[in-house]
Amino acid sequence: MRNNAPIAIRWHGRGGQGVVTASRILATAALNGGYYLQSLPDFGAERSGAPISAHTRISDRPPVDRGPIGEPDVVIVLDASLIGQVDVLNGLVPEGVVVANTPGHGPALAEQLGLTPKQELWTVDGSSIAMELIGRNLPNTPVLGAFARAVPVLELETVSTALEQLMSETFSDSIIQANLLALQKGYDEATLAEVTAHA
Repeated sequence: MRNNAPIAIRWHGRGGQGVVTASRILATAALNGGYYLQSLPDFGAERSGAPISAHTRISDRPPVDRGPIGEPDVVIVLDASLIGQVDVLNGLVPEGVVVANTPGHGPALAEQLGLTPKQELWTVDGSSIAMELIGRNLPNTPVLGAFARAVPVLELETVSTALEQLMSETFSDSIIQANLLALQKGYDEATLAEVTAHA
């Protein structure tokens, strides 16, 4: 479990799932928490449902690297259907962390990903939480909550404040409150999967 900076985070999802928004919320939270930050979108095909990625660096000193993250400490997967289509673990460090939106079956997913016992897999059913609280399959805030649980470099309250800051520019108070509840529920329901050695 990583709980201090610097941390390099790569996000994977599909267009329309809030990948870039979640990266911006985390970057804002890092700034509010006294860290240096970078938040870099990497859209590729900018259509709904197309695979996209984003990159977030959280550091206690100004980041030197300015490009996409090649060796992430943390990989966040907002859509598990990307696994097998996109090399989401490309470059993941030997003691890296994966946070995935999936309805359970963590050990099976860890095996599918080929994780080692030194790596961690945290899962949360972000899509179900989003449908329940937001009314749409926008799993970014519950998965962001799971990240805050898995990698406690920032207090959840700091992430919540950043979410309110960013979303208040565009969304109604009821939508903001629903996303705050989704963030909290994602944090509460995040589960650390057992990762076993491969034969």
